[in-house]
Formats: sequence, C-alpha cells, structure tokens
Amino acid sequence: MRALLRDASVTSVLCAPGNAGIARDVPTLPVDATDADAVLALADTHAIEFVVIGPEAPLAAGVADHLRAVGYPVFGPSQAAARLEASKSFAKEVMAAAGVPTARAHVCRTVEEVAAALDDLGAPHVVKDDGLAAGKGVVVTQDRAEALAHASACLAESGGRVVVEEYLDGPEVSLFLVADGERVVPLAPAQDFKRIHDGDAGPNTGGMGAYAPLPWAPEGLVDEVVATVAMPVIHEMQRRGTPFQGLLYAGLALTAQGVSVIEFNARFGDPETQVVLALLASPLGQLLYRAATGALDAQPPLQWSDGAAVTVVLAAAGYPGQVQGGDVITGVEHADARNGVDVLHAGTRHNEDGDLVTNGGRVLSVTARAATLVDARARAYVAVADIAWSGEQHRADIALAACEGRIRIPGGERA
Repeated sequence: MRALLRDASVTSVLCAPGNAGIARDVPTLPVDATDADAVLALADTHAIEFVVIGPEAPLAAGVADHLRAVGYPVFGPSQAAARLEASKSFAKEVMAAAGVPTARAHVCRTVEEVAAALDDLGAPHVVKDDGLAAGKGVVVTQDRAEALAHASACLAESGGRVVVEEYLDGPEVSLFLVADGERVVPLAPAQDFKRIHDGDAGPNTGGMGAYAPLPWAPEGLVDEVVATVAMPVIHEMQRRGTPFQGLLYAGLALTAQGVSVIEFNARFGDPETQVVLALLASPLGQLLYRAATGALDAQPPLQWSDGAAVTVVLAAAGYPGQVQGGDVITGVEHADARNGVDVLHAGTRHNEDGDLVTNGGRVLSVTARAATLVDARARAYVAVADIAWSGEQHRADIALAACEGRIRIPGGERA
C-alpha cells in the first residue's frame, strides 16, 4: 500500500478490509474480500479505477474474474490461473507439461499412498497440503511418523489430497514476477525465513523475515529463472486457455543440479514483498496497471534504490499454532519514527479503549533500509527492540548468515 502511495500517478488508495496500521494512511472499508458481489459493489460505490487484489483467498474465490467481467482493470490472476497456488498438484502438473525443473513428487489421496511415497523418496520427508494453508501446510522432517501424521490431518479434510515431495537441498530464493498473460517483468530476488525459530528450527510459518538483495546469488540467476521457469509456465497457461495475469511468485531452491521450483504463489507474499518494494524506485502503480491491461511491452526497465532492506516479523505467542488476540502493543510509533524504518501492520486492531492490540498470528513487520545489508539488519533489530507485548516472539537471525558469508550453494563455493 505504501509503495502504491509513492507512485505520483496514484491519486488515492482505498483498502478493504485493511487493519489498524493501514487505516493510519488510507481509508479502510469493512468488506469480506472473498465476497465478489460485495467487492464489486464497493468498487462501484467509490468509482474505483483500478483494483489490486492482495491475498490468495479472494483470487481462489474468483473475485478477479467477477470484476473483469464488468470491465474493471484488475491486478490479480483469474480463479483458473490462481490454481497455481491454490492446488500444489495442479502446479506440479503445469510444471511437468512446461518442462520446469522441480522436485519429484507423488499426489496422494490415502495414508497408504503417502507411506509408499515416503519410502520411495526417502528422508528428509516433505509433505504439503494440496490446498491453501497460509504458508503453514508444509512439513519438512526426518521423522516418518510426523510426516504421516501431517498427511493424515490434511487427508481428513473434505476431498483432501497431499503432495509428497523429494527434499531439495540448497539455499532458497524468492522471486516475484509481474505478468500480463504474455510477458513477465522480474523484480529483485529475496530470501525468506519460513521456520518459527532461529537456526530454521520449529514448524513452518507464513514467513518470519526476509532480506534483499542477495549478495551470494549467482550472476544471471534472474535471467535463468525467467527463461527456464517463468516463461514456460506463462506459455503453458496460455496454451490451456487460462492466461496468468498478475503476480507469479516462484519459491526456488538452488541445488547442486541447478535451480528448482519449490512452489508457486499467485500474489505478493509477506515478508519478501516488504524488502523488495522497499528497494523499488520505479512507480509500482504504473507497473501493475500495465500488467493488468496487457501492456508490459511498454514498461521501461525497472529502477532500484542502492543499498539493502531487512524485514523482521513480530508474531504472537503460540504462532504458528493457536494464538490469543487482544494483547496491548507498545512502542510502534517510536520504532516507525526511526530513520529508514517502516513498521507495517498485519494482525492488529484497536480495542474499545483505543489501544493497539494483537489480532492474529503474524502481528507486525519491521522493515529497515540502509546502505549495506549489515547496517539494514542492525537498524531493523534496533527498531524491533522498541516494540513489546505479552508473549511477542521473533527470530534473531534474519539475514545473519548472509551478513557473515555463511551461505553455500551445493556443489559450489561459499557464497
């Protein structure tokens, strides 16, 4: 939202439903974002000229289709194209047809099929819920019993399916690609931290932090991903009659055999979005509008700010499991006033007394920019220390390995 506001061509922004932080900057409107009729009514009422759909649930619900059908320009894929995120088995099918490098996998519908797949692929075991799970539907474990238990829980859902995958060894990279159905414009790569605890311990989350740029990334990585991953997928989706128009996120592993796809998302994802957009100097609104109107051929080369950005996520006690809301948050204004720092809200609201309180698992993101990655990291953690609430948790090692030159690509030298 703040990146859109920086675009001089954007005259105003409305957000629905928003949160306590967004409401400080732009008007927020109470609406169920997955209710296509309600979103359309809101757009009509407020004479909206361009719709940007952020979360995955409205995309999977077909909100973009509903708006496009009556003539609204929309940044966000159709319901059919959003299946690249909404169904991991569908994404595997598309990758196979397009010749995109990815992990070997089995789509399983019974515990017996899961057990056979685990034996075939070996440990570490990777088990993914086939549908949307807010980044928390994946278990990576050496423990076969834990893998089976996760699969059983997923299969218990109506129509449940799981994908059991080969483990991909190597550092992970997140790359956002803006697509207009025929072309893509890649953004800067970032690295995300999925596990809840330092040292990549504990269960997966929606993301506990990120940084960009990647000083250790191989030269030509982005061009390689565009050529071997993004464009083959774009062409395959065109061939199927479901062109992808929106944000294609590629979660990648840099293995000894080369780049391999871990997953696709169909929208901007936190926390990588915060660091990437913090460094983007080109107007975001214009870029997204060109994608929405099939005009990326008119997009000039993207411009990027010098330096680096680091985001640290602050989460509620119990996350990524059961969390309790309503804890009073202090220190946000002080942290947000620091030079080069933005405090972005996710799970927040105001209580009846006007206090800012927790209202979700991932509560806040602190994003800091500086001339170097080391300085951006230090600045982020100084701001994190300003903020407090009962049970607050965050990782203390975001971007640390990169700052210390400890990231290795299998089969290569230390990056």
